[in-house]
Amino acid sequence: MDPRFDEFIHVPARLSIVALLAPADWVEFRFIRDTIGTSDSALSKHVAALEAAGYVTVRKERSGKGRRTLVRLTDQGRTAFEGHAAALEQIVASARHQQKA
Repeated sequence: MDPRFDEFIHVPARLSIVALLAPADWVEFRFIRDTIGTSDSALSKHVAALEAAGYVTVRKERSGKGRRTLVRLTDQGRTAFEGHAAALEQIVASARHQQKA
């Protein structure tokens, strides 16, 4: 197995989260929730796990009437995601090559 393959990120919800964060700076929690189609509690658990692993940073802000939570990839998270994506691309390329043979 490619050493860049990250089983922690590979969990579907986490992979969706880091893929959504990869091209962005700070992303609102509710945007992530709505985009990946999960509940607040499930997303909170995954974001907390990603934060504990050093893959994301979470910031809470006051805004007008309430609070908002923002999330972004850390440098470590970005490196892990890019490596994992490259490992997945290699797996797919290998499978395509085997089909042609």
